Amino acid sequence: MAESNSDQYELTSKIGCYLDRHLVFPLLEFLQVKSVYPENEILEAKIQLLQKTNMVDFAMDIYKNLHNTEEVPAEMMERRGVVVKKLKSCQEEAAPMVQFLSNQNLVKQLRQDRQQNLMFLADHGVGVEQIEALYTFAKFQFDCGNYSGAAEFLYHYRTMCTSNEKGFSALWGKFAADILMQDWDMALEDMARLKEIIDSKTIFTPLNQLQQRMWLMHWSLFVFFNHENGRNAIIDLFFQDRYLNAIQTNAHHLLRYLAAAVVVNKRRRNVLKDLIRVIQQEAYTYSDPITEFLECLFVRYDFEGAQQKLRECEKVLQNDFFLTNIWEEFVENARLFIFETYCRIHQCIDIKMLAEKLNMDLDTAELWIVKLIRSAKLQAKIDSKAGTVIMGTQHLGIYEQIMEKTRMLNFRSYELSAAVQKHATYAAPPTPA
Repeated sequence: MAESNSDQYELTSKIGCYLDRHLVFPLLEFLQVKSVYPENEILEAKIQLLQKTNMVDFAMDIYKNLHNTEEVPAEMMERRGVVVKKLKSCQEEAAPMVQFLSNQNLVKQLRQDRQQNLMFLADHGVGVEQIEALYTFAKFQFDCGNYSGAAEFLYHYRTMCTSNEKGFSALWGKFAADILMQDWDMALEDMARLKEIIDSKTIFTPLNQLQQRMWLMHWSLFVFFNHENGRNAIIDLFFQDRYLNAIQTNAHHLLRYLAAAVVVNKRRRNVLKDLIRVIQQEAYTYSDPITEFLECLFVRYDFEGAQQKLRECEKVLQNDFFLTNIWEEFVENARLFIFETYCRIHQCIDIKMLAEKLNMDLDTAELWIVKLIRSAKLQAKIDSKAGTVIMGTQHLGIYEQIMEKTRMLNFRSYELSAAVQKHATYAAPPTPA
């Protein structure tokens, strides 16, 4: 698709490079609804996307819609014939394994020990070839758009396969299937397993490990902005040194999502300074209204510039697949940032002037400030006659200072403990047989 002149901050083409083609499809659907690009360009992109999948009937329907015809190219019909034939072949080869899995009494007897599972399966007429056929069938089902069937087969395959590489690939497939089924709890578990394997350094070169981290961060965007704990998860992951280095090396655009998560997450304000530092470091490579808003407010204390950037943020957020559902919350928290920052450097604040900086009318701004003072327990009072807010001296108590300094202590201690444990495991001599 050609770049839209109306939206220079649209990131689908950058993000899509790191996604499975099935994961790109929801993004194209979103762009079509938002009319970010011309309708025919979106439909053409969908057809190109589906050409290398087994969703041939879907591709033909889109082609008919795009060209307003009931006829489709001969190669599409030929492709459909190949897919149907391949589907039957995969079903036949995986049939013994599928039949075994349909018996819940037998499935319950499977264990975590793969060798025991192989022996148990052999006793019921299922060999390694049938197990590998299940992987092929699951992958084929995924390509056909049967994500629930693919997720189930891939889950069972991982308990039986003897290849770490194939098991890892199956986990990626299951992660994608869970995302597309919007099973966010399971997707979060898959994400954690993938991260553990990627960070273990046992099967990857440094370059391959970097690539795996890039994929994980992009795929996980679906989880971060849909799971109830996603806003914490993205901050925890992206601020880890290895992942932050990957962002600063190859994926500067991910700063948008990290910045948005920090703004809407009131409990994680402790990372704001680190975020501002990274935004400043990468400003020459990447910036958008979201990162520029934070830079205007916390680096230059440019309230006029921050107000202008906040207006631009609304459009960027509404046209971003991952952020569209949080744009109202983002604007509310951004206004809070403006108010808090303005209060730090002014003792007497003109409500009318503040209303302009918050892009609100006078009455709404006064009501908003009253609610904020009460909820945040600020030492401030409003002089309605003079139309001003009088700020008292704000002191951070000892308790709050301790809490602020130790907020990340548990997480960092866990990371250190895990690193020490892994080092001890790798350094320990092999146990004699």
